[in-house]
Amino acid sequence: MDDLRKENERLKKELETLKALQRTYMSSGPQSNSNNNETTRGDLKLPGDDEHVSIVVLGASGDLAKKKTFPCLFSLYGLGLMPPNFSIIGFARSNMSEADFHKHVIQNFKGFADKKESFLARCTYHSGQYDSIDAFHHLDQLLTKLEKGKRGDRMFYMAVPPSVFVAVAKSIKTAAMAKSGRTRVIVEKSFGRDLESSCDLSRELGQLFSEDQIYRIDHYLGKEIVQNLMVVRFANTVWEPLWNRHHIASVVITFKEDIGTEGRGGYFDEFGIIRDVMQNHLLQIMSLTAMEQPVTLSAEDVRDEKVKVLRSCRPIVKEDIVIGQYGRDPEGKKESYLDDPTVPKNSLTPTYALAVIHVDNPRWKGVPFILKCGKALNERKAEIRIQFRSNPTSLYNTPRNELVLRVQPNEAVYMKFNTKVPGLSEETQQTELDLTYKSRFDVRLPDAYERLIYDVLRGDHNLFVRADELDAAWKIFTPILHKLEGDKVKPEIYPFGSRGPPSADELAKSYGFERNEDYVWKQSKI
Repeated sequence: MDDLRKENERLKKELETLKALQRTYMSSGPQSNSNNNETTRGDLKLPGDDEHVSIVVLGASGDLAKKKTFPCLFSLYGLGLMPPNFSIIGFARSNMSEADFHKHVIQNFKGFADKKESFLARCTYHSGQYDSIDAFHHLDQLLTKLEKGKRGDRMFYMAVPPSVFVAVAKSIKTAAMAKSGRTRVIVEKSFGRDLESSCDLSRELGQLFSEDQIYRIDHYLGKEIVQNLMVVRFANTVWEPLWNRHHIASVVITFKEDIGTEGRGGYFDEFGIIRDVMQNHLLQIMSLTAMEQPVTLSAEDVRDEKVKVLRSCRPIVKEDIVIGQYGRDPEGKKESYLDDPTVPKNSLTPTYALAVIHVDNPRWKGVPFILKCGKALNERKAEIRIQFRSNPTSLYNTPRNELVLRVQPNEAVYMKFNTKVPGLSEETQQTELDLTYKSRFDVRLPDAYERLIYDVLRGDHNLFVRADELDAAWKIFTPILHKLEGDKVKPEIYPFGSRGPPSADELAKSYGFERNEDYVWKQSKI
């Protein structure tokens, strides 16, 4: 009983903290720009008592819905961050009773044990084919019944494979659009395989929905450190004089996993690491790192600046990329990528890539943006590493300063700088000024999907990808993807658990990146 009481007290404190954060979030930010009447983030709010929100999760029987969509909806409900009147409808092709649907939905719920029953009471299931107009007419009748005469907003979350995006979108447009409220459609990646297929998808969706109805979701934009990136840049005047080619030597954006495909190689092999991680997650982080300060925090102003940066980037050439594929570890305990039974034995799909992006604008001309990502590496982490130029004097032979934003795990922002070791000697040492979130903030960090779903409910496009932004991103990567695949370039084999192909480190070094192998981040105690 004592443990249960302590857990309830912890959750109560957490709820009070999140509600306080919500009030701050809702009231903060610049006011509307009187010149263009744009809505800023602080002006947006959840639907009120006179509205009903229907959240339709398409692909409700799949892994994404089970592991992310439903648990995040439940967390928002437990935290009191859902609209007062809402219903959740799971839609999939599987025949499933409502009881079985509830068992499927509840598997990954965490906390808020007293809220589960009332949440499930708002969840129902509807079976149908994604291209069946009749099935969506029946769905429309169910939604109308749930709305009970109130203004009805409808949110459709496409947790389905990209191959059925258009079929689902056509069915929604034909039979299930909101009658009196707003219709919003969330589209998961992948947004095409290259520029042409992406444009085709954008064109087909654009014929069915307006741009403000479409939310292209990249969950990395919802991560806490990525959210903090703009604050670090634009709320601290110390950085602006340094945030340019005169003081920054390189920017390295890294995504590393210490696991392989683990039986999911068949799915991964369709895309590869460049499409799966680099072209979307890492490029989005890069655009936020490199963009100019927006006029306001409104979605359009922020996304305008991101597009400008992406349009300034040269397409990647073969000399500026290294691709790899993981083999077995030296002891032979870990299997190679090709050992995965779901992967074709002659696959040339890269599981590792390092690419150098050049931004041809006055701020960044000559500064390499090094993007690297891979599976089966020596550690799990995602981070942004800003490496400053070397000290122009030779008074002290010290490593370069770096600002590091650790996206995951153990979110942190730390600055690497040089100091004298205490004592009688003149020895220097590189250490850090460290903001580790768990040691500094006594708050719960929301899952990225929680933040993004919450923003869709509020009608905030800030963290979602716009069509022209998507086009600009594909223009950077499409030529090199076609080159690698057309020439059947064989990826370098690297051992499971290593840093990746040695030639990747060599390419980064050739662009001036200096790695201090003696330094180890001594993370603040949690």
